[in-house]
Amino acid sequence: MGIYGGLKPEDWKRWGQFTTFKSNAAELLRREVRSGQIIYCSPLVDPYQPAEEAAQMMPRILDALLESPPRVFTIQTRGPLILRDLDRFRVLAERTTLRVSFSITTNREEIRRLYEPHCAGFEERLAVVRTLREAGIETYATLAPLLPCDPEVLASAAIEATGRDLIGDPLHIRATKRQGATTREAAFKIGAAHGHDDYLDAAHQARVVEQIDAVAREAGFTFTTGPRGFARLAL
Repeated sequence: MGIYGGLKPEDWKRWGQFTTFKSNAAELLRREVRSGQIIYCSPLVDPYQPAEEAAQMMPRILDALLESPPRVFTIQTRGPLILRDLDRFRVLAERTTLRVSFSITTNREEIRRLYEPHCAGFEERLAVVRTLREAGIETYATLAPLLPCDPEVLASAAIEATGRDLIGDPLHIRATKRQGATTREAAFKIGAAHGHDDYLDAAHQARVVEQIDAVAREAGFTFTTGPRGFARLAL
């Protein structure tokens, strides 16, 4: 395994326990960005994780993009902190194709507290999505990773907030993802302790995807999962 995004192989064992910053990221971006480029900030490097509140790297990065916009700039995040930079995003959206993909994993707060105790709740995430949309930002609700939820409620709320097609993914398990990172052991332990083993079963995951897809189609939208879905954000 090589180094990716500044991570070393041993860092994966402590995933979620630390944050590292490339302090000269804005300067490097100014040097390397080109008008024809597509830049996709994936969940691997969520730029609005809590540490960003003090670090304030993104305002500098956005300023660099405003000076020399790429063809497409996409951010995947689950952090409400993104609204701090809304004025910059408004201007950037006028200069390039800007997309924000906001992760919404479950509509059930007791589930969110178990699996994502440090992340914003369901209603707050929906409110962030609505605010971005009202500001003219092309905003998607990304139902990933799909935690135990009420699929129809989750899908309907996401469509109402965005007015767009849905993108998502179940929890990654080796049965459905032959290569790359999969769900960490901690999630398996939580699932076993609270009776959520079905959400780590490929057949059950497929049924949940079908339920969400049915809601989306009835509303005139689509629900696309996996690499095919996320690739739409970089078109």
